[in-house]
Amino acid sequence: MIVILTALPVEHHAVLERLTDATVHKNDVGTLFEVGSLASFPKCQVALGTTGPGALDAAALATRAQAEFSPAAMLFVGIAGGLRDWLAIGDVVVATKIHAYHGGRSEDDEFLARPRSWQLPHAVEQIARRLPRGEAWRALLPELGPGDGPSVHFEAVAAGDVLLNSKVSPTAQRLRRNYNDAVAIEMESSGFALAGHLSGGVATATIRAISDHADGTKGVTDSKGSQDIAARNAAAFAVLLAAAVDDGKNKDGKGDGTPAGTPPNTQPPLPVSIQNTNTAQSGARVDQQIGVNFEAFHAAWTVGAGERGEKK
Repeated sequence: MIVILTALPVEHHAVLERLTDATVHKNDVGTLFEVGSLASFPKCQVALGTTGPGALDAAALATRAQAEFSPAAMLFVGIAGGLRDWLAIGDVVVATKIHAYHGGRSEDDEFLARPRSWQLPHAVEQIARRLPRGEAWRALLPELGPGDGPSVHFEAVAAGDVLLNSKVSPTAQRLRRNYNDAVAIEMESSGFALAGHLSGGVATATIRAISDHADGTKGVTDSKGSQDIAARNAAAFAVLLAAAVDDGKNKDGKGDGTPAGTPPNTQPPLPVSIQNTNTAQSGARVDQQIGVNFEAFHAAWTVGAGERGEKK
């Protein structure tokens, strides 16, 4: 059982359209979740909830979802503003670190940051880093042509209750000065990460996709459908990760305990060519090689779109 939380309707819809046989589950205080199976991985059951914008609501709903479903993992899925020019609209960012950037001390002439951060659990990160390498990732985005598709980045993300749409505002300057490893910004994951930290061991992960560049052009970018694109891409990657970390149990804690499993074709690709060349010296002739020569070895590997090494 996996819990997936979103903040906005466009994010909720992008995940919901990947569920089958979804039914509404109402807990004893009125919180609603859609519970269904992933269409691509029917053994994986998901409880989908919407928190609304902001870290406080995200923390409260994440805590409530954990108590209600006892999931194997919880994912927060949605859109984000990009803080790097090399991020393209639709690129996916898996948060390796969540910075809650609002904490600090305000003096007469300066603001002294008091950071609080949460890291992606190691086991979840190891699984997530393998997923972009296989064809299962592209299969969930069938409208893409050959060679197309979003990149997947594993980077830090900043989270706070401010919708940033400027590169020169005090908030933008504070992020650049104190949280310069963050490549994206959003509003919920600090509360979500704290809830996971206090939950007693439930793994949490944030998957975001870039819908704007937090640079004053958000309105124009959004009007071109960037939020739909980003939400779709984030949901696709979340589906893969959910199936990979699922424990095989349903919302009642029943099931054979067999995980939904790592989706097919997510292993690193095999070498597509291996060439071994032996060159004789001083006119000698190589007739037969005994053993293995590792000195003249060339291997060409196929690398997925998610393994690009962009400059930060």
